[in-house]
Amino acid sequence: MPDTHTIFLTLRVFSAKGGIEKVCCLVGKALQEFSTASTNRNVKILSLYDTPGDLNNLYFPAAIFSGFGKQRSKFLWQALKEGRKSRVVILSHVNLLVIGFLIRCIAPKTKLVLITHGIEVWYKFPLWKKLMLQQVDKVLPVSEFTKRKMMELHQLPEEKFTVFNNCLDPFLPLPLSTKKPVQLLHRYNLTTDDIVLLTLTRINSKERYKGYDQVMQAVHDLKTAYPTIKYLIVGKYDAAEKNRIETIINRLHLKNQVILSGFIPDEELAEHFALADIYCMPSRKEGFDIVFIEAMFYGKPVIAGNMDGSVDALKNGVFGLLVNPVDQQQITDGIKEVICNKEKYIPRQQQVMAHFSFEVYKEKLSKIMEEIDTA
Repeated sequence: MPDTHTIFLTLRVFSAKGGIEKVCCLVGKALQEFSTASTNRNVKILSLYDTPGDLNNLYFPAAIFSGFGKQRSKFLWQALKEGRKSRVVILSHVNLLVIGFLIRCIAPKTKLVLITHGIEVWYKFPLWKKLMLQQVDKVLPVSEFTKRKMMELHQLPEEKFTVFNNCLDPFLPLPLSTKKPVQLLHRYNLTTDDIVLLTLTRINSKERYKGYDQVMQAVHDLKTAYPTIKYLIVGKYDAAEKNRIETIINRLHLKNQVILSGFIPDEELAEHFALADIYCMPSRKEGFDIVFIEAMFYGKPVIAGNMDGSVDALKNGVFGLLVNPVDQQQITDGIKEVICNKEKYIPRQQQVMAHFSFEVYKEKLSKIMEEIDTA
């Protein structure tokens, strides 16, 4: 039997900051680690949009990584060339499905694996795309919600799916002191007595399903009972969404309560979690936001929506409070409940790590790959 050879095809790994890119980093690292430990598997990672200079070799070495800097024809040619002689081809995104299908056409024995995240597969595909999807041997949705959605929309059999939850980055800084960072208190004009709600997300006019509108309304409704309540919304924003949020802030008279921080570097992530009392993002269309499990890693009570992949991140409410994201009163009551009973909702880091550590993730991916190899 020839050596097993795995190709991981991605759009971006390092040249953008987002949940899917983080997943690609961690899948690549896991593949590299257990391929290094195995004599019958090597791996190559190809990225369409990254350049070789984008590589962060904390995750995997340059020897297995090729970045094509948006050179589509070169990426396609190399993907077909490598895919033709590969045992397994892993696609990081459904937008790479066409390339996977072409590889299958020239190498029918090559196994195709597709990682799916969320909204990119939550709609009915045109017939050509549906037929290509049927050629995939294994689908790895990041949540049970995405799996069920795909089964319903695309009529794929359940045995084709293995739910593959996201994990914590092994390089995530350890939790800091339980004290709130003085420099951030000064930056945001906060005090140690303030009750700080935190949402960390991309703030985009095309992605208005994160729930921060509802949290702002809840802050308005609760500020009389809790005069020190504050809401910190962290993340890169576009101008249109920033203007819309500021309009809401003015309408609800929340200038002293709501803070839009804008983008923060990764190095400040731990400090911002240390600043927060509650992580709150009652979203409606999240596949599985890694920030939920990061908040839990840092010991923060989490409030999330019960209508999307957030349910997986909170293990059906074991690790936090799930609320109906379209029920304003339930969101407001949920925030009040966690403020009043904070200790009850603080997640236990050991339990979180037992489900979402990188080592658990790597072991699960290794087992998935073994099953694919022997199928």
